[in-house]
Amino acid sequence: MSESKPNNPAKSQRHRARELAMQGIYEWRLSGKSAKLIEKATQDEKSLGRYDNEFFGQLLHGVIAQQETLAAQVSPHLDRKLDELSPVEYSVLMLGAFELTQHPEIPYRVVINEAVELAKTFGGSDGHKFVNGVLDKLAAQVRATEVAAK
Repeated sequence: MSESKPNNPAKSQRHRARELAMQGIYEWRLSGKSAKLIEKATQDEKSLGRYDNEFFGQLLHGVIAQQETLAAQVSPHLDRKLDELSPVEYSVLMLGAFELTQHPEIPYRVVINEAVELAKTFGGSDGHKFVNGVLDKLAAQVRATEVAAK
């Protein structure tokens, strides 16, 4: 395991990159700032602990660039309109959907678990259950072979 913030030394650099990417997507969703501005502000901040900077950039830029496609993939699995999701749920789902579709080298269970952990950390009390259900359905669709092999 890699070092991270002193209050949680067990966090991996990839997990920390996901946290920062989710926060960046959240910021983009609320402010409309560009991915480049958000990435630069994050990189300039010195108190964030250690994180996988390359992975962070891939996630942040990838989600923002592909948000329409990701929204189309996630929307059929929602119980309400995408615009009605909290900014945290939206950000976590977009991040999870991006990883499921664009990072097949990461096992789908890892992607879902990481998204659930983000939802628990940053979201409402039962948001993680919602995120788990949506991403589980999406995984069955976009990674059918891997899911069937479980």
